[in-house]
Amino acid sequence: MSAVASGAGVVTSREVCVPGVLAHYYPELTVLLRGVGERVSTRLFQPGWSLPELDDRLVEFFAPSTMSWTELGIHGETELSLLDLRGNPGTRTTKTFASLLMVARAVAHIQATGDRIAIVTPSSANKATALRDAVLRAIETGLVSPEQLQIVSLVPAQSQPKLWDSALRSREYLARHNPILVHRGGERAGVKTIVGEFAASEADQVTRSTGVKLWFTLALDNYRVADAVRAFVEQDFLPAVPVRLHAHAVSSAFGLLGHAFGEEWRGRPGRAQYFLVQHLDTPDMVLDLYCDTFDRSRRPDYEFDPGSGLYRQDRDPHFPQWTHAVDEALDPTFYTRAPATSPTMKQLIRGAGGGGIVVSLYECLQRYARIRALLSRSAVTLPSDPRELREWSLVMAMTGVLNAIDRQVIPVGANVVVHASGSYGIQDYTPIPAADLIEVRDSGELATQVTRAVTA
Repeated sequence: MSAVASGAGVVTSREVCVPGVLAHYYPELTVLLRGVGERVSTRLFQPGWSLPELDDRLVEFFAPSTMSWTELGIHGETELSLLDLRGNPGTRTTKTFASLLMVARAVAHIQATGDRIAIVTPSSANKATALRDAVLRAIETGLVSPEQLQIVSLVPAQSQPKLWDSALRSREYLARHNPILVHRGGERAGVKTIVGEFAASEADQVTRSTGVKLWFTLALDNYRVADAVRAFVEQDFLPAVPVRLHAHAVSSAFGLLGHAFGEEWRGRPGRAQYFLVQHLDTPDMVLDLYCDTFDRSRRPDYEFDPGSGLYRQDRDPHFPQWTHAVDEALDPTFYTRAPATSPTMKQLIRGAGGGGIVVSLYECLQRYARIRALLSRSAVTLPSDPRELREWSLVMAMTGVLNAIDRQVIPVGANVVVHASGSYGIQDYTPIPAADLIEVRDSGELATQVTRAVTA
């Protein structure tokens, strides 16, 4: 197989690898960010939409933003390929791209003003890991000092096993400045509520008393510019096809909305098709797509099958046919209910085509060996024992696509690219010890911990 040298990577007839994507597209991202910033208005602090001048330190900082594409083969009559967004060995998640770009914006603001910035973010795990990795990279590459940029993360207790350890925890000085907080309330989404209440009622007082600017980074605009790079790589490096269906395991579908934003920026709006994969605990975007409601009563009814010990339904092809539990939480990363992004995503799918499906753990396990075989053609390595898997995004997406092909939810002959937004097992990382997590119960306790961190 002959290879063709490219300005950003190597392209073959079956594979593409583009390292340092954010540095490669730096001039275009600079213009794109500026345009987004001109339209954004918020009372909360943001560090501006400029980027630092690109130099060797910044190129090194952006190095983990690798994007790869691989042909996987054919299932039925459908061509499958993989867009691997989990190339950063320090995170194995697509959140790396947005995190690096956000931290670069913070660096530009710090260099221009001398302000100190503390990122305060809720997370189900991966966002915290990626932002912490980006902050640590900025410190280690000399772009900022530990006192100039910090991060305080709040996660639900269920996510503790998915938090990656790093020098931000193991080095005592960095640990005091960058604590991981945990909330043990019943609802995983409670971390968003606590951070939202803190931003609304106590953040200004913390800034006044400490002089540190607090940045709450959850807004879609902070993510979609980085995710737009997926569309750039597709247009510049992937083989041209009439229509490509982009499949993604989603909670709020920021990644696919970012891809759509990149398509629009490049003058190709409405060309891509999108396919959503969710789990039974949070099937809201699929429900809304097909039923125009988030009402859980619209899910199909399941009957217990005594012979298998499973719950079964065969009336709706968009939901699992078999499951261990009808409200199963397959992966705690996916915890958003009734996402505000759903109407936009629904409009895109109904306009250009696509769809959605909900999967169960049972279905993922049934497909696991087949998925491992397909992914063996790529750089993704799944553990042979699925019990060692800690991030299920990619397996969920692959299961959803295979089920959808077999049930003809995806049209025969489609060209499908699965976005590998995350996948890692116990061999890939060391979890942060539970003893090093600090419990908070409400926004007042969060304010106390943020103040301690920025005055450490």
